[in-house]
Parts: sequence; structure tokens; C-alpha cells
Amino acid sequence: MARSEINRSGEMEVFVCVVEQGGFSAAARACRMTPSAVSKLVARLETRLGTRLVNRSTRAFQLTPEGCAFYERATRILADIEDAERSAGAGEQPVGRIRLNTSASYATHVLAPILPEFLERNPGVTLDLIQTDLVVDLLSERTDVAVRAGPLKNSSLVARKLGDSTMVVVGAPAYLARFGEPKTINDLDHHTRLGFGYVRALDGWPMKANGETVVIPTVGRVTASDGEALRQLALGGAGLARLASFTVRDDIAAGRLVPVLEELNPGDRETFHAIHTGQGGPLPSRVRALLDFLAQRGKVS
Repeated sequence: MARSEINRSGEMEVFVCVVEQGGFSAAARACRMTPSAVSKLVARLETRLGTRLVNRSTRAFQLTPEGCAFYERATRILADIEDAERSAGAGEQPVGRIRLNTSASYATHVLAPILPEFLERNPGVTLDLIQTDLVVDLLSERTDVAVRAGPLKNSSLVARKLGDSTMVVVGAPAYLARFGEPKTINDLDHHTRLGFGYVRALDGWPMKANGETVVIPTVGRVTASDGEALRQLALGGAGLARLASFTVRDDIAAGRLVPVLEELNPGDRETFHAIHTGQGGPLPSRVRALLDFLAQRGKVS
């Protein structure tokens, strides 16, 4: 087939539909094609590219690594085409859905107050907000932007720094009245130290001791999957929690939580980034609009 006769964008649209619908039959219904026509189109695409994009079986549908890479590039290219057409006719107004993955703490204390402003600025954008402290694979989860705390691993992801926040150990006044306020590291042996239910980059509480920093493990009958849950547990008097200061600043000011062991705080900070895929490539206007907005209004301190 001559190069000019190949409808590359049409092939990409069908392939992306297959991935997002999770199979050939569902994609056929969405694209108003027959399953055999969809299967033949993907097979023809694989032949032309010289690589397998999809592992097929009667019960499972799975992208190959090459298929994942092609899906990522295809979605960006299709978004660029959509942006180009919209720019020609509507002044490049951001339009479409943004899938945003972030921690419950960032969503509650930073995003919630400012998102109405973003949506008002961008009336053509819809937002799909997923809250988790776990690190997700942006491609497999079909995520446009993720806000992550902590150090970033070397990868193909692009990051924009959103600031950082000091860490603080806090407890509810009722909890401290019952169990006493810890003054030394040894005092922590008599306290419930609320922690996360999964392994983190630093699995414990760093504390200053004799000029050095030691890591005190968390221990207790309750663990949680996100920082906001730990905050709620601390507010309820379940134990002490070590949290980013931006999440408990209002609680401390209102007397709902009390900082403890501040003289032993090593002053470490938790850094936040907004990350996305597509290093060096153009971004859809809707994603660029969100990233610019977070860099301006979504800072952590």
C-alpha cells in the first residue's frame, strides 16, 4: 500500500479505542465496526510496524511493551490533532477530560479550594480525580497528571516542582492528656505511632539524637493507606502521627492537634511534584492548562 493511502490517524484512533475499551469486541461496538474488522486493522498495523502490539488470548487482553509505548504516542498525537483543529476554529480553548491522580492530603488541603477557579477558567474541561498515596503507573492507569510527594526516580516522566513542606509529629489534646506528652525518643516507646500500611521511601520517623538522625519505626494497631486518613486518626485520638505541616496547619492553629518533640525534629521536608508522561513532546492544551495552573496556584509550603 502506498504511504499516502495509509490512514494513520484512523488506525491510531481504532487502536486507542481497543486499549481504552479493553478488547476488540468492545472497541468494535464503540467504533461501529465488526470485531473481525478491528482485529484485522490491528494486525495490519502490527505488520506495518514490524512488532506485536497486543498479546491475544480467548480470556485476556494485554499490551506488549511496544504496544504501551505506541498507545502513549498515539494518544498524544491524536490529542495534538484535536488541539490543532480546535485552535484553528476556537482559539485553542482547552477541551476534554483530564485524569488527575493525587494523594488525599493534597486533594483535600490544596486542590479542593482552588479547583473551582480552574474549572471556571476552563469551561470545556472535565476532571477525573483519583486519590491514592500509592505510586501508580501513569500509562497503565491512563493518567494525564499525577501529584506525587517524595523523591522522584529517574524515568521518562516530566516533573514540575510544586514546593515542599516540613514534617511535624502531632497528637490530639485528649490523647496527650491520657498518655502524656513525649519529651524524648524513649518516651515514644509508650505511645502509638500511627503509620502507613505500605513501604515508603523512608519507613519510619526521623529524629535527632546525639547530633545524628535516627529513624524510629511506626508501631500501633492501626495503619492507613494515605496521609489524610492518618490525620483523621490523630484527630480522633488514636495515636501520634507524623504529617506534612500543610495538612495540619489549621488543626494546630485551632488547637485540634498539638505539635510534639519539635526539638528533635530534623527539619526534613517532603517535596511535591506534578508529573506527566511525554518527555520533550508537546502536551494537549487541557493538560498544559492544568500544569500551569498547579504551578501557579497549587503550591505546597
